[in-house]
Amino acid sequence: MVDVTRLTFQIDAEGPQLTVKGRMAWALHELVHAGERGCTPIERPAPRWSDYIFKLRKAGLAIDTVDEAHGGAYSGSHGRYVPRSPVLVIEEVRR
Repeated sequence: MVDVTRLTFQIDAEGPQLTVKGRMAWALHELVHAGERGCTPIERPAPRWSDYIFKLRKAGLAIDTVDEAHGGAYSGSHGRYVPRSPVLVIEEVRR
């Protein structure tokens, strides 16, 4: 797991600089690096993906949720989070 603890970014090149910390910084880092394929809680386990996405959307990011089915003993569905806003990372602080 990448230990990103703070991430400063802009939405588009002209937007204001925003900073997120902790798990929101980690989630945004994962989304930016996943790009168009997006990420799921199955691929990148974390306890509260839906909350991180909710807060990032509230900060102004466009993030789609695509429902995907999965099989196995506990078959069902999960969300794939796909970033749609162009994000320019200005500073990334790691442990």
